[in-house]
Amino acid sequence: MNEQVARDVVLVRAIETMDRKREILSDDDRMYASRSAKELAEWQASDSKAAVTADHFLQQRAEQILKRLVERTPALRAFLHRRVGWRTLSIGVPLIALLVGAGVDRISDPHRVDLLSAPLLAIIGWNLLVYLLLIAGLFVPGPKTGWAGAGLIRRLSTGASALPRKLPSTLTAALVDFSAEWTRLSGGLTHARLARTMHLAAALFAVGAVLSLLARGLLTQYVPGWESTFLDAAQVHAMLSVLFSPAVWLFHLPGFSVADIDALRFATSPSAAGGKRWVLLYAATMVLLVVAPRLLLAAAAHWRARRLAASFPLDLEQPYFRQLRGKMGGEAGVLRVLPYSFTLDETRDKGLAAVAAMLLGEQARVMLRPPCAYGDEPRDALGESRLDDPAVSLTAVLFNLAATPEKENHGTFIEHLTRAAPRGVAVLVDESSLVERLGAGARNRIDERIALWQQFCRHHGAAAVIVNLLDPQARPLDQGAA
Repeated sequence: MNEQVARDVVLVRAIETMDRKREILSDDDRMYASRSAKELAEWQASDSKAAVTADHFLQQRAEQILKRLVERTPALRAFLHRRVGWRTLSIGVPLIALLVGAGVDRISDPHRVDLLSAPLLAIIGWNLLVYLLLIAGLFVPGPKTGWAGAGLIRRLSTGASALPRKLPSTLTAALVDFSAEWTRLSGGLTHARLARTMHLAAALFAVGAVLSLLARGLLTQYVPGWESTFLDAAQVHAMLSVLFSPAVWLFHLPGFSVADIDALRFATSPSAAGGKRWVLLYAATMVLLVVAPRLLLAAAAHWRARRLAASFPLDLEQPYFRQLRGKMGGEAGVLRVLPYSFTLDETRDKGLAAVAAMLLGEQARVMLRPPCAYGDEPRDALGESRLDDPAVSLTAVLFNLAATPEKENHGTFIEHLTRAAPRGVAVLVDESSLVERLGAGARNRIDERIALWQQFCRHHGAAAVIVNLLDPQARPLDQGAA
Protein backbone atom coordinates (compact mmCIF):
# COMPACT_ATOMS: atom_id res chain seq x y z
CA MET A 1 0.00 0.00 0.00
CA ASN A 2 1.10 3.56 -0.56
CA GLU A 3 1.85 6.19 2.06
CA GLN A 4 -1.62 7.77 2.21
CA VAL A 5 -3.40 4.43 2.51
CA ALA A 6 -0.98 3.30 5.23
CA ARG A 7 -1.56 6.57 7.09
CA ASP A 8 -5.33 6.07 7.05
CA VAL A 9 -4.99 2.43 8.13
CA VAL A 10 -2.69 3.31 11.05
CA LEU A 11 -5.04 6.11 12.10
CA VAL A 12 -8.04 3.77 12.11
CA ARG A 13 -6.07 1.21 14.10
CA ALA A 14 -5.22 3.86 16.71
CA ILE A 15 -8.87 4.88 16.96
CA GLU A 16 -10.23 1.34 17.23
CA THR A 17 -7.56 0.24 19.68
CA MET A 18 -8.06 3.27 21.92
CA ASP A 19 -11.87 3.03 21.74
CA ARG A 20 -12.16 -0.09 23.88
CA LYS A 21 -15.51 0.99 25.35
CA ARG A 22 -17.01 1.52 21.88
CA GLU A 23 -17.72 5.20 22.58
CA ILE A 24 -16.76 6.33 19.08
CA LEU A 25 -17.34 3.26 16.94
CA SER A 26 -19.86 0.62 17.91
CA ASP A 27 -19.50 -3.04 17.07
CA ASP A 28 -22.13 -2.53 14.36
CA ASP A 29 -20.05 0.27 12.84
CA ARG A 30 -16.99 -1.94 12.72
CA MET A 31 -18.79 -4.96 11.32
CA TYR A 32 -20.51 -2.83 8.68
CA ALA A 33 -17.15 -1.35 7.65
CA SER A 34 -15.62 -4.83 7.39
CA ARG A 35 -18.49 -6.19 5.29
CA SER A 36 -18.52 -3.16 3.00
CA ALA A 37 -14.76 -3.26 2.62
CA LYS A 38 -14.86 -6.92 1.68
CA GLU A 39 -17.47 -6.30 -1.01
CA LEU A 40 -15.66 -3.25 -2.40
CA ALA A 41 -12.34 -5.07 -2.42
CA GLU A 42 -13.91 -8.00 -4.26
CA TRP A 43 -15.42 -5.66 -6.87
CA GLN A 44 -12.09 -3.90 -7.29
CA ALA A 45 -10.29 -7.21 -7.69
CA SER A 46 -12.93 -8.43 -10.16
CA ASP A 47 -12.51 -5.33 -12.32
CA SER A 48 -8.76 -5.80 -12.44
CA LYS A 49 -9.08 -9.61 -12.70
CA ALA A 50 -6.85 -10.09 -9.67
CA ALA A 51 -7.18 -11.71 -6.26
CA VAL A 52 -8.45 -9.81 -3.25
CA THR A 53 -5.52 -8.58 -1.19
CA ALA A 54 -5.24 -7.43 2.40
CA ASP A 55 -4.08 -4.02 1.15
CA HIS A 56 -7.30 -3.46 -0.81
CA PHE A 57 -9.46 -4.65 2.08
CA LEU A 58 -7.69 -2.46 4.67
CA GLN A 59 -7.83 0.56 2.37
CA GLN A 60 -11.57 0.26 1.78
CA ARG A 61 -12.27 -0.39 5.46
CA ALA A 62 -10.24 2.62 6.60
CA GLU A 63 -12.05 4.85 4.11
CA GLN A 64 -15.44 3.63 5.33
CA ILE A 65 -14.61 4.25 8.99
CA LEU A 66 -13.02 7.67 8.47
CA LYS A 67 -15.94 8.80 6.33
CA ARG A 68 -18.37 7.85 9.08
CA LEU A 69 -16.27 9.53 11.76
CA VAL A 70 -16.05 12.78 9.78
CA GLU A 71 -19.85 12.80 9.41
CA ARG A 72 -20.25 12.47 13.17
CA THR A 73 -17.31 14.68 14.18
CA PRO A 74 -16.70 17.38 11.54
CA ALA A 75 -13.72 18.72 13.52
CA LEU A 76 -11.82 15.57 12.54
CA ARG A 77 -11.82 16.69 8.90
CA ALA A 78 -9.16 19.33 9.64
CA PHE A 79 -6.83 16.67 11.02
CA LEU A 80 -7.36 14.34 8.05
CA HIS A 81 -6.62 17.09 5.53
CA ARG A 82 -3.63 18.49 7.40
CA ARG A 83 -0.58 18.53 5.20
CA VAL A 84 3.06 18.89 6.13
CA GLY A 85 3.91 21.00 3.08
CA TRP A 86 6.69 18.90 1.62
CA ARG A 87 6.28 20.49 -1.81
CA THR A 88 6.81 24.00 -0.44
CA LEU A 89 9.75 22.86 1.65
CA SER A 90 11.35 20.89 -1.21
CA ILE A 91 11.18 23.90 -3.54
CA GLY A 92 11.62 26.76 -1.10
CA VAL A 93 14.74 25.63 0.75
CA PRO A 94 16.82 24.87 -2.41
CA LEU A 95 15.68 28.13 -4.01
CA ILE A 96 16.73 30.14 -0.96
CA ALA A 97 20.05 28.26 -0.95
CA LEU A 98 20.61 29.22 -4.60
CA LEU A 99 20.03 32.91 -3.86
CA VAL A 100 22.23 32.87 -0.75
CA GLY A 101 24.99 31.07 -2.66
CA ALA A 102 24.84 33.69 -5.40
CA GLY A 103 25.65 36.39 -2.87
CA VAL A 104 28.15 34.56 -0.69
CA ASP A 105 31.28 35.52 -2.66
CA ARG A 106 30.30 39.19 -2.81
CA ILE A 107 31.52 39.60 0.77
CA SER A 108 35.02 40.24 -0.52
CA ASP A 109 36.29 42.63 -3.21
CA PRO A 110 34.10 42.05 -6.31
CA HIS A 111 36.97 43.04 -8.62
CA ARG A 112 39.38 40.28 -7.63
CA VAL A 113 39.38 36.51 -7.48
CA ASP A 114 41.08 35.39 -4.30
CA LEU A 115 42.97 32.11 -4.64
CA LEU A 116 42.40 31.58 -0.91
CA SER A 117 38.76 32.73 -0.96
CA ALA A 118 37.37 31.87 2.47
CA PRO A 119 33.74 31.51 1.30
CA LEU A 120 34.60 29.18 -1.60
CA LEU A 121 37.06 27.11 0.42
CA ALA A 122 34.50 26.85 3.23
CA ILE A 123 31.86 25.52 0.81
CA ILE A 124 34.22 22.85 -0.49
CA GLY A 125 35.57 21.94 2.94
CA TRP A 126 32.12 21.65 4.50
CA ASN A 127 30.87 19.36 1.79
CA LEU A 128 33.94 17.13 2.00
CA LEU A 129 33.31 16.85 5.75
CA VAL A 130 29.67 15.88 5.09
CA TYR A 131 30.80 13.11 2.72
CA LEU A 132 33.15 11.74 5.40
CA LEU A 133 30.34 11.78 7.98
CA LEU A 134 27.99 9.97 5.58
CA ILE A 135 30.61 7.29 4.95
CA ALA A 136 31.28 6.96 8.68
CA GLY A 137 27.55 6.61 9.28
CA LEU A 138 27.54 3.43 7.21
CA PHE A 139 29.78 1.75 9.79
CA VAL A 140 29.06 3.57 13.05
CA PRO A 141 25.40 3.56 14.19
CA GLY A 142 24.10 7.00 15.08
CA PRO A 143 21.01 8.22 16.96
CA LYS A 144 17.64 6.95 15.77
CA THR A 145 16.65 10.40 14.54
CA GLY A 146 19.93 10.89 12.66
CA TRP A 147 21.23 14.44 12.35
CA ALA A 148 17.68 15.81 12.50
CA GLY A 149 16.10 16.39 15.89
CA ALA A 150 13.19 14.30 17.10
CA GLY A 151 10.95 17.38 17.17
CA LEU A 152 11.70 18.20 13.54
CA ILE A 153 11.02 14.62 12.44
CA ARG A 154 7.71 14.63 14.30
CA ARG A 155 6.72 17.99 12.76
CA LEU A 156 7.62 16.82 9.25
CA SER A 157 5.84 13.47 9.70
CA THR A 158 2.51 14.55 11.18
CA GLY A 159 2.31 18.32 10.76
CA ALA A 160 1.45 20.82 13.49
CA SER A 161 1.29 19.39 16.99
CA ALA A 162 -1.98 21.18 17.86
CA LEU A 163 -5.06 18.96 17.55
CA PRO A 164 -8.53 20.13 16.49
CA ARG A 165 -10.78 21.30 19.30
CA LYS A 166 -14.19 19.90 20.21
CA LEU A 167 -13.13 16.28 19.81
CA PRO A 168 -14.22 13.49 22.16
CA SER A 169 -11.52 12.71 24.72
CA THR A 170 -11.11 9.17 23.42
CA LEU A 171 -10.63 10.44 19.87
CA THR A 172 -8.11 13.03 21.05
CA ALA A 173 -6.14 10.30 22.83
CA ALA A 174 -6.28 8.18 19.66
CA LEU A 175 -4.89 11.05 17.55
CA VAL A 176 -2.04 11.57 20.01
CA ASP A 177 -1.24 7.86 19.88
CA PHE A 178 -1.44 7.90 16.08
CA SER A 179 0.93 10.87 15.83
CA ALA A 180 3.57 9.10 17.88
CA GLU A 181 3.16 5.81 16.00
CA TRP A 182 3.13 7.42 12.56
CA THR A 183 6.26 9.41 13.40
CA ARG A 184 7.99 6.13 14.23
CA LEU A 185 6.69 4.25 11.19
CA SER A 186 7.36 7.01 8.67
CA GLY A 187 10.77 7.93 10.06
CA GLY A 188 12.62 6.36 7.14
CA LEU A 189 10.46 8.14 4.57
CA THR A 190 10.78 11.49 6.36
CA HIS A 191 14.56 11.12 6.56
CA ALA A 192 14.75 10.32 2.85
CA ARG A 193 12.69 13.37 1.91
CA LEU A 194 14.64 15.63 4.22
CA ALA A 195 17.94 14.30 2.90
CA ARG A 196 16.78 14.91 -0.67
CA THR A 197 15.91 18.51 0.15
CA MET A 198 19.15 19.24 1.98
CA HIS A 199 21.38 17.63 -0.67
CA LEU A 200 19.60 19.59 -3.39
CA ALA A 201 19.91 22.79 -1.36
CA ALA A 202 23.65 22.20 -0.89
CA ALA A 203 24.10 21.62 -4.62
CA LEU A 204 22.18 24.78 -5.56
CA PHE A 205 24.08 26.79 -2.95
CA ALA A 206 27.31 25.88 -4.75
CA VAL A 207 25.66 26.50 -8.14
CA GLY A 208 24.68 29.97 -6.98
CA ALA A 209 28.24 30.76 -5.94
CA VAL A 210 29.64 29.50 -9.27
CA LEU A 211 27.07 31.35 -11.38
CA SER A 212 27.72 34.55 -9.47
CA LEU A 213 31.46 34.17 -10.00
CA LEU A 214 31.04 33.55 -13.73
CA ALA A 215 28.37 36.23 -14.26
CA ARG A 216 30.43 38.97 -12.64
CA GLY A 217 33.35 37.96 -14.81
CA LEU A 218 31.40 39.02 -17.90
CA LEU A 219 31.32 42.66 -16.80
CA THR A 220 34.28 42.82 -14.41
CA GLN A 221 38.02 42.37 -14.92
CA TYR A 222 39.09 40.00 -12.17
CA VAL A 223 42.49 40.49 -10.60
CA PRO A 224 43.72 37.07 -9.41
CA GLY A 225 45.93 36.82 -6.35
CA TRP A 226 46.32 35.77 -2.75
CA GLU A 227 47.71 36.97 0.53
CA SER A 228 48.56 35.22 3.78
CA THR A 229 50.44 35.97 6.97
CA PHE A 230 51.44 32.37 7.67
CA LEU A 231 51.62 30.63 4.27
CA ASP A 232 54.32 30.99 1.63
CA ALA A 233 54.04 30.41 -2.11
CA ALA A 234 55.16 26.77 -1.92
CA GLN A 235 52.58 25.90 0.72
CA VAL A 236 49.81 27.64 -1.19
CA HIS A 237 50.91 25.86 -4.37
CA ALA A 238 50.78 22.46 -2.62
CA MET A 239 47.32 23.14 -1.19
CA LEU A 240 45.84 24.44 -4.45
CA SER A 241 47.43 21.61 -6.45
CA VAL A 242 45.54 19.06 -4.36
CA LEU A 243 42.34 21.09 -4.45
CA PHE A 244 42.31 21.69 -8.19
CA SER A 245 43.82 18.39 -9.36
CA PRO A 246 40.43 16.73 -10.18
CA ALA A 247 39.36 19.69 -12.33
CA VAL A 248 42.76 19.96 -14.03
CA TRP A 249 42.77 16.25 -14.86
CA LEU A 250 39.14 15.91 -15.96
CA PHE A 251 38.67 19.16 -17.88
CA HIS A 252 42.29 19.46 -19.12
CA LEU A 253 42.68 22.90 -17.60
CA PRO A 254 46.18 24.49 -17.51
CA GLY A 255 48.20 23.85 -14.37
CA PHE A 256 50.36 26.25 -12.43
CA SER A 257 53.81 26.34 -10.85
CA VAL A 258 55.20 27.71 -7.61
CA ALA A 259 56.51 30.69 -9.57
CA ASP A 260 53.01 31.37 -10.90
CA ILE A 261 51.64 31.35 -7.37
CA ASP A 262 54.44 33.54 -6.04
CA ALA A 263 53.81 36.08 -8.80
CA LEU A 264 50.19 36.41 -7.76
CA ARG A 265 50.80 37.79 -4.29
CA PHE A 266 48.66 40.86 -3.87
CA ALA A 267 51.61 42.50 -2.13
CA THR A 268 53.58 42.37 -5.40
CA SER A 269 50.82 44.13 -7.40
CA PRO A 270 49.85 41.19 -9.59
CA SER A 271 48.62 41.64 -13.13
CA ALA A 272 44.96 41.29 -14.08
CA ALA A 273 45.93 38.70 -16.68
CA GLY A 274 45.07 35.10 -15.91
CA GLY A 275 41.92 35.76 -13.94
CA LYS A 276 39.90 33.56 -16.25
CA ARG A 277 42.05 30.52 -15.50
CA TRP A 278 41.47 30.76 -11.75
CA VAL A 279 37.76 31.40 -12.12
CA LEU A 280 37.41 28.28 -14.27
CA LEU A 281 39.49 26.25 -11.83
CA TYR A 282 37.26 27.21 -8.93
CA ALA A 283 34.07 26.72 -10.94
CA ALA A 284 35.13 23.28 -12.17
CA THR A 285 36.26 22.23 -8.69
CA MET A 286 32.94 23.29 -7.16
CA VAL A 287 31.06 21.30 -9.79
CA LEU A 288 33.17 18.18 -9.23
CA LEU A 289 33.42 18.23 -5.44
CA VAL A 290 30.09 19.76 -4.46
CA VAL A 291 27.44 20.03 -7.17
CA ALA A 292 27.78 16.59 -8.82
CA PRO A 293 28.08 14.53 -5.59
CA ARG A 294 25.23 16.38 -3.93
CA LEU A 295 22.97 15.92 -6.94
CA LEU A 296 23.76 12.20 -6.93
CA LEU A 297 22.96 11.98 -3.21
CA ALA A 298 19.74 13.94 -3.77
CA ALA A 299 18.77 11.56 -6.60
CA ALA A 300 19.44 8.53 -4.38
CA ALA A 301 17.35 10.01 -1.56
CA HIS A 302 14.58 10.87 -4.04
CA TRP A 303 14.52 7.29 -5.33
CA ARG A 304 14.39 5.95 -1.78
CA ALA A 305 11.57 8.33 -0.83
CA ARG A 306 9.53 7.44 -3.93
CA ARG A 307 9.98 3.72 -3.25
CA LEU A 308 8.90 4.04 0.39
CA ALA A 309 5.94 6.27 -0.46
CA ALA A 310 4.71 3.86 -3.16
CA SER A 311 5.20 0.73 -1.04
CA PHE A 312 5.00 1.75 2.61
CA PRO A 313 6.57 -0.84 4.95
CA LEU A 314 3.62 -1.56 7.25
CA ASP A 315 3.82 -4.79 9.26
CA LEU A 316 0.56 -6.62 8.60
CA GLU A 317 1.52 -9.53 10.87
CA GLN A 318 0.49 -7.64 13.99
CA PRO A 319 -2.51 -9.01 15.91
CA TYR A 320 -4.84 -6.18 14.83
CA PHE A 321 -4.20 -6.81 11.14
CA ARG A 322 -4.35 -10.58 11.57
CA GLN A 323 -7.83 -10.20 13.06
CA LEU A 324 -8.96 -8.04 10.17
CA ARG A 325 -7.61 -10.43 7.58
CA GLY A 326 -9.93 -13.01 9.10
CA LYS A 327 -12.87 -10.79 8.02
CA MET A 328 -11.85 -11.24 4.39
CA GLY A 329 -13.03 -14.82 4.42
CA GLY A 330 -11.06 -17.92 3.58
CA GLU A 331 -9.83 -20.57 5.93
CA ALA A 332 -9.61 -19.88 9.65
CA GLY A 333 -6.18 -19.08 10.99
CA VAL A 334 -4.26 -21.71 12.94
CA LEU A 335 -2.12 -20.77 15.95
CA ARG A 336 0.46 -23.43 16.75
CA VAL A 337 1.60 -23.15 20.38
CA LEU A 338 4.81 -24.68 21.70
CA PRO A 339 4.74 -24.53 25.54
CA TYR A 340 8.20 -24.45 27.07
CA SER A 341 8.38 -26.22 30.45
CA PHE A 342 4.75 -25.27 30.92
CA THR A 343 1.72 -27.59 31.21
CA LEU A 344 -1.69 -26.02 30.61
CA ASP A 345 -4.78 -26.98 32.57
CA GLU A 346 -8.27 -26.93 31.08
CA THR A 347 -9.00 -23.31 32.07
CA ARG A 348 -5.79 -22.00 30.58
CA ASP A 349 -6.38 -24.09 27.47
CA LYS A 350 -9.67 -22.20 26.95
CA GLY A 351 -7.85 -18.93 27.60
CA LEU A 352 -5.37 -19.85 24.88
CA ALA A 353 -8.26 -20.13 22.42
CA ALA A 354 -9.28 -16.56 23.33
CA VAL A 355 -5.71 -15.38 22.76
CA ALA A 356 -5.74 -17.09 19.35
CA ALA A 357 -8.92 -15.19 18.48
CA MET A 358 -7.19 -11.93 19.45
CA LEU A 359 -4.23 -12.79 17.24
CA LEU A 360 -5.89 -14.38 14.21
CA GLY A 361 -9.60 -13.57 14.36
CA GLU A 362 -12.70 -15.13 15.85
CA GLN A 363 -12.52 -18.31 13.78
CA ALA A 364 -8.93 -19.07 14.72
CA ARG A 365 -8.00 -22.56 15.87
CA VAL A 366 -5.28 -23.64 18.29
CA MET A 367 -2.78 -26.40 17.55
CA LEU A 368 -1.31 -27.13 20.98
CA ARG A 369 1.91 -29.16 20.87
CA PRO A 370 3.22 -31.25 23.80
CA PRO A 371 5.27 -29.20 26.27
CA CYS A 372 9.01 -28.96 25.64
CA ALA A 373 10.95 -30.05 28.68
CA TYR A 374 13.31 -27.64 30.41
CA GLY A 375 16.83 -27.96 29.02
CA ASP A 376 15.88 -29.94 25.93
CA GLU A 377 17.67 -29.15 22.69
CA PRO A 378 15.37 -27.13 20.38
CA ARG A 379 15.60 -29.67 17.55
CA ASP A 380 14.76 -32.57 19.85
CA ALA A 381 11.92 -30.69 21.51
CA LEU A 382 10.27 -29.85 18.19
CA GLY A 383 10.53 -33.40 16.91
CA GLU A 384 9.00 -33.71 13.46
CA SER A 385 7.11 -30.38 13.64
CA ARG A 386 7.65 -28.35 10.49
CA LEU A 387 8.10 -24.67 11.17
CA ASP A 388 7.28 -23.93 7.53
CA ASP A 389 3.96 -25.82 7.60
CA PRO A 390 1.64 -23.89 5.22
CA ALA A 391 -1.39 -24.94 7.26
CA VAL A 392 -0.11 -22.94 10.26
CA SER A 393 -0.79 -19.21 10.26
CA LEU A 394 1.42 -18.38 13.24
CA THR A 395 3.77 -20.32 15.49
CA ALA A 396 4.06 -19.16 19.11
CA VAL A 397 6.28 -20.31 21.95
CA LEU A 398 4.60 -20.06 25.36
CA PHE A 399 6.58 -19.27 28.52
CA ASN A 400 5.53 -18.89 32.14
CA LEU A 401 6.19 -15.44 33.62
CA ALA A 402 6.96 -17.12 36.95
CA ALA A 403 10.06 -18.70 35.40
CA THR A 404 13.35 -16.82 35.33
CA PRO A 405 14.59 -16.44 31.73
CA GLU A 406 17.94 -18.08 31.04
CA LYS A 407 20.16 -17.50 28.05
CA GLU A 408 21.24 -21.16 27.72
CA ASN A 409 17.67 -22.49 27.73
CA HIS A 410 14.91 -19.96 27.00
CA GLY A 411 17.21 -17.75 24.91
CA THR A 412 18.54 -20.64 22.83
CA PHE A 413 14.99 -21.88 22.19
CA ILE A 414 13.80 -18.44 21.03
CA GLU A 415 16.79 -17.91 18.74
CA HIS A 416 16.37 -21.32 17.13
CA LEU A 417 12.70 -20.71 16.39
CA THR A 418 13.21 -17.21 14.98
CA ARG A 419 15.94 -18.51 12.66
CA ALA A 420 14.04 -21.59 11.52
CA ALA A 421 10.51 -20.20 11.11
CA PRO A 422 10.22 -18.40 7.74
CA ARG A 423 7.19 -16.35 8.82
CA GLY A 424 8.47 -15.45 12.26
CA VAL A 425 7.51 -16.59 15.74
CA ALA A 426 5.40 -14.98 18.45
CA VAL A 427 6.68 -15.17 22.02
CA LEU A 428 3.80 -15.41 24.51
CA VAL A 429 4.50 -15.00 28.22
CA ASP A 430 1.62 -15.99 30.54
CA GLU A 431 1.32 -13.98 33.75
CA SER A 432 -1.63 -15.89 35.23
CA SER A 433 0.41 -18.25 37.44
CA LEU A 434 2.47 -15.44 38.94
CA VAL A 435 -0.57 -13.20 39.49
CA GLU A 436 -2.42 -16.11 41.11
CA ARG A 437 0.51 -16.83 43.42
CA LEU A 438 1.42 -13.26 44.41
CA GLY A 439 -2.00 -11.65 44.30
CA ALA A 440 -3.11 -8.34 42.80
CA GLY A 441 -1.32 -6.39 45.53
CA ALA A 442 2.09 -7.39 44.16
CA ARG A 443 1.64 -5.46 40.89
CA ASN A 444 5.05 -3.82 41.16
CA ARG A 445 6.84 -7.16 41.43
CA ILE A 446 4.84 -8.51 38.50
CA ASP A 447 5.66 -5.46 36.40
CA GLU A 448 9.35 -5.87 37.19
CA ARG A 449 9.24 -9.49 36.03
CA ILE A 450 7.42 -8.42 32.84
CA ALA A 451 10.10 -5.81 32.14
CA LEU A 452 12.77 -8.49 32.67
CA TRP A 453 11.14 -10.84 30.15
CA GLN A 454 10.61 -8.07 27.61
CA GLN A 455 14.23 -7.01 27.81
CA PHE A 456 15.38 -10.64 27.62
CA CYS A 457 13.29 -11.36 24.51
CA ARG A 458 14.45 -8.18 22.76
CA HIS A 459 18.03 -9.24 23.40
CA HIS A 460 17.30 -12.53 21.62
CA GLY A 461 15.60 -10.93 18.63
CA ALA A 462 11.91 -11.27 19.57
CA ALA A 463 9.14 -9.21 21.17
CA ALA A 464 7.46 -10.59 24.27
CA VAL A 465 3.65 -10.54 24.23
CA ILE A 466 2.26 -10.69 27.76
CA VAL A 467 -1.00 -12.68 28.08
CA ASN A 468 -3.20 -13.85 30.91
CA LEU A 469 -4.65 -17.26 30.14
CA LEU A 470 -7.01 -17.20 33.15
CA ASP A 471 -8.41 -13.79 32.19
CA PRO A 472 -7.53 -13.05 28.53
CA GLN A 473 -9.40 -9.72 28.57
CA ALA A 474 -7.00 -8.45 31.21
CA ARG A 475 -4.31 -8.40 28.50
CA PRO A 476 -6.05 -7.47 25.21
CA LEU A 477 -3.80 -7.75 22.16
CA ASP A 478 -4.56 -4.79 19.89
CA GLN A 479 -8.25 -5.56 20.06
CA GLY A 480 -10.63 -3.24 18.33
CA ALA A 481 -11.35 -4.82 14.96
CA ALA A 482 -14.82 -6.17 14.38
